[in-house]
Amino acid sequence: MPPIERGKRREPARGTDMIDLAKIDELAKRLAAALPPGAGQIRADLEGRFRAILQRALAKADLVTREEFDLQKAALARAQARLEELQQALDTLRKD
Repeated sequence: MPPIERGKRREPARGTDMIDLAKIDELAKRLAAALPPGAGQIRADLEGRFRAILQRALAKADLVTREEFDLQKAALARAQARLEELQQALDTLRKD
């Protein structure tokens, strides 16, 4: 992915394209496995329902990718450093 140009923003990824479906499957299986032993017949059905519920919930959540988070974190660090530089310059000008 190309770097974000200064002054330009891109829309963060949304929806199921950024969700790791393997992790959702694993979580759905773990939830189904936690059911009592007598629930054997409905276990597969519930696992599918768990998977669908998790996918819908995560798709609705206002999430960003790790990459977008890291880019924004770096941009914030640069802005904070620049702000400190400007504050020091202002303090120097006020002393003179």
